[in-house]
Amino acid sequence: MKFTKMHGCGNDYVYVDCMDKMLPNPGKISEFVSRRRFGIGSDGLICICPSDKADFRMRMFNADASEGKMCGNGSRCIAKYVYDKGLTHKDTITLETLGGIKTIHMTVENGKVSMAEVDMGKAITDTKDIPMDWPEATCIDRDVTFTRSDGVKFTVRGTAVSMGNPHFVLFVDDVDTAPVEAMGKVIEHSSVFPERVNVEFVQVVRPDYVKFRVWERGSGETWACGTGACAVGYTCVHLGKAGKPNEFLKVEAKGGLLQVKAEQDDTIILKGPAATVYEGVIDLPEDLLK
Repeated sequence: MKFTKMHGCGNDYVYVDCMDKMLPNPGKISEFVSRRRFGIGSDGLICICPSDKADFRMRMFNADASEGKMCGNGSRCIAKYVYDKGLTHKDTITLETLGGIKTIHMTVENGKVSMAEVDMGKAITDTKDIPMDWPEATCIDRDVTFTRSDGVKFTVRGTAVSMGNPHFVLFVDDVDTAPVEAMGKVIEHSSVFPERVNVEFVQVVRPDYVKFRVWERGSGETWACGTGACAVGYTCVHLGKAGKPNEFLKVEAKGGLLQVKAEQDDTIILKGPAATVYEGVIDLPEDLLK
């Protein structure tokens, strides 16, 4: 299988050109190639496919073989992939995802894409659409109780928002010491979120700058998450904790800096770098190809 390893702020995926033919068992292939010490090493697999609704279609699979609805960093890398490889000559493309059709504007330098800006659509806070098992129509800055596997309960104050996939955003004093794995794993698998959830831990550093760490459903802690950054940007602006409407907020993940703009109508714009790491060929086990 020919592949290209790419990342957006350290949120890395294996990209495969599926314009002519889709991979068999893409979820299982994602699980195989994503292993950090035994495969290529990635947060998952992204297939670039044809679309009858947009310029291209994205199918993205997490490291645990599950299929995801949307990936902000992945969509920017797809834009770089298709432009750099000559699959398109346009510097603005549309991309079909399970989270809707996204429009991506590219910054081209010396014939290569260095930066991409994605219209991520509107932030969704209706709990039935996230989805979230919650008695109110929204869960914005509310105390939510979760139960650990040993039966111990804990309560955190957070905001549930969907950017085509579900997120739960909570604020901490120090993101570097936040219990990302211990708490993120419990929240991800809680019955409160029937389709699981991504969890963002946010520290407000300045009015125009926040830091966050993310626990992604199906992949664990990752170095960045585009939709997660969008959820963070929306929550910060909506709650008045950082940023202003219609202005870019600096949102720093472990892997680098993203910029998020929450517009007046709740449309979210994501801007950030996209990079190619290397290309190669990997032999897949025969049982994955049947």
